[in-house]
This record gives sequence, C-alpha cells and structure tokens, in this order.
Amino acid sequence: MLRPLSLLLAVTLAAGCAAAGDEGGGGSGTGGTGPITFATGRDTTAYLQPLLDRWNQAHPAEKVTLLELPEAADEQRAQMVANLQARSSRYDVLGLDVILTAEFAENGWIIPLERGLFPLDRFLPPVVETALYKGKLWAVPYTSNAGLLYYRTDLVDKPPRTWAELRDQAREITKKHDIGGYAGQFLAYEGLTVNFSEAVQSAGGEIVSRDGGEVTLDPATGGTALDFLIQGVREGWIPKESLNYKEEESRLAFQEGRLAFARNWPHAYGPAKAELGDKVAVTRLPGLNGPGSSTLGGANLAVSAFSKHQQTAQEFIRYFTSLENERRVLTEGSFPPVWTELYDDPELIERFPYLPVLKESILTAKARPVSANYNQLSLVIASSVAKVLGDPTPESADDVAASMKSELEEIIRTQ
Repeated sequence: MLRPLSLLLAVTLAAGCAAAGDEGGGGSGTGGTGPITFATGRDTTAYLQPLLDRWNQAHPAEKVTLLELPEAADEQRAQMVANLQARSSRYDVLGLDVILTAEFAENGWIIPLERGLFPLDRFLPPVVETALYKGKLWAVPYTSNAGLLYYRTDLVDKPPRTWAELRDQAREITKKHDIGGYAGQFLAYEGLTVNFSEAVQSAGGEIVSRDGGEVTLDPATGGTALDFLIQGVREGWIPKESLNYKEEESRLAFQEGRLAFARNWPHAYGPAKAELGDKVAVTRLPGLNGPGSSTLGGANLAVSAFSKHQQTAQEFIRYFTSLENERRVLTEGSFPPVWTELYDDPELIERFPYLPVLKESILTAKARPVSANYNQLSLVIASSVAKVLGDPTPESADDVAASMKSELEEIIRTQ
C-alpha cells in the first residue's frame, strides 16, 4: 500500500497545478482520492486489464477504469486536447506519447510531480529526459521504445549495417523472391516524421535542436536522407503500397511474408515470431556509413490538472511503473520497459533475445524536440516527405529539405 506517502503527495499536489509558464494554472488542485480513469491508446495485446484488476482488488474505493483512445498517436492527442481544453475531469491519468510532455506542461494540462516519489535513477537515462520540462518532472516513464530493423533470416545471410547494404540486399531479394524489399511507416502522420527523423539522424544530422528552439536541419543532409527513401520507391525495393503504411500495416506485411525488411517498434516482434518462428530477427537500424540512430519513443504517465482525484492518480502511477509491473509490461505486453536492470536479466534475454539490441538502440536513440509546438513541426515534416515520396517526378531532395527548413523556422519564430 502507498498510503504513507499521502501527506507528501498532498503537499506536492497542492503546489502542482500551475502551468510551466503560468503561476495561476488551471487545475482543480483538490489532491483528492477516489475512482480514477486511465486514458491511453488502444490495448492491442490485452495485457492492461489484468494489471488494472490487481489495483482494483487492492483499492476498492479507488478503482481505475480504462478509457481506450485510438491507436494512432495523432488521434490520441486530438482527443486528449479536446478534453483538457474543456477543463474536463473525465481523464485522471494520461498515457502520453513522450513527445507530448512539453506541450501538455506548457498549457497547464498536467501537474508537476515530486521526483523523490519515483525511482528515476533506476530507469534508462534517455527515457527519464522525456518526462522533464523546464527543470521539472511532469510525467513518469512507463514504456520506452526505439525503432528496430526486422529481417528474414531465411533470406538474409548478414543483416545490413548501412543504407547501401540494405538497398543491395532488398533489391536482390525483391527480384529473386518477388516480395517487397523494405518498408517503414510512410503514411503522412507522426510515424513518417519519426522515420524521416531517423534517416536524418542516421546520416549524421538533426532537424531541430533538442530544446526545440532552433532548426538545425542541413539541406544537404536532409536531402541525403530523402534520397534514401525516394530512390527506394523509384527502384521498387520500397513497395508503393507502403506509402499508406502505419505501424500495423507494416507489421502485418512483414509477418505475412510480404517484406524482407521492415522498420518497426519492438511490439511487432512477438506476432512476427509467432508467424515466422526462427525466420525473424532484429538488428539496429542501418545508417549512411554504419549503424543508424533510432528516434526515442515510448509513453509517459501524467496526472490531469483537472482531475478531482490527483492523489489516487499519483499513487496509481507509482504502482503501474513498479519493477514488478514493468516486468509484466514486457512479458505480457511485449513493450519495452523503462527499468534498466530488466534489459540485463538473463531469463528475460532468453525469452526476448532482442533485448540487448533494443537497449543499445534506446541508449543511442535521439529524442524528438522538446517543443510546445511539436505537433505543428511534425505536420510540416510528414506532409513534406509524403508529398515527395508520392510524386513520380519530384523536385530535388535538397530543395525539398531547404523548403522544409524554412517552414519549420517560421513555426519556431512565431511560437
């Protein structure tokens, strides 16, 4: 039971309802206890409810109800923002994509949390950074994520480390076996922003500075990253149908044997293994001249500033991110946990052989910019890349990157 922390929680919550840049804030500030709701993306693995049931059995007066939001991060954000802008108390605990911490904190939609209540020193360091904004802790890491390259071991002798190796292998397999070579998430949504960001990072660049205050995209480097994707579509080793892929479409295409390589998150490993058995393996994303860099993903748990039961909400987050439940996040949900020690557990590595690769990918991943206007930045990136990938005679990749940079600079200049 977490009741000994009640006094500290009450003090924390009383002080925690102001926005990052607004002393007044907008929360209820009640710090109360009682039933709560947990709003998060759709549970595609059915692992969440048993964890909620355990909480409910131990807290009959503070039961939690799961509110499942759409699968896509863009749609989740839209529903949460509509609720929070209305100052509704319907959501208590929010499962936020890691990119949303800054925006939600800046707008006063979530409350700052007391760092000492959570074992952050035992979490993966890059993951903890995603929960911080302007020196305060606004959420608690719940799951981490990093993109991996899935490949067919029956078709690939040695996994590619560079784009050139991926291109050569994908082209050969496409011709020889009449299947798609490579795909990621190329529909015009957040997933495409992630894929393009990874390409830029893997070419040695970045799009926006970590603090979100400066556009650092070099048009030449951005053009190199775009060319990697454009050439794949032109040459056919990136199937044209993948321009409509989100995570689930690319996952299904790979596990159903329609792709030799696929970029996806770790949650796709379990289903692929069930379908393909020993024919599936993962490695780090390839880059221009060697192993590339993934975009850091995952989810953080935050407390709504308009919740009437903020004390219960914080205690629930402590329960949900405990070592025991983080192990279940992996073993029952196939999602990457945030506790460092779980990646070094021999029993878990035997069951999930991709853990060492995943840990390395997370530790070398780069977070998306900390910006209250991240959503606008992402829309510009995704729409620009989608347009050039779908155009059979696009303008030069360098020109597209330069134009993208100008649009991003305008957003940052007016924020």
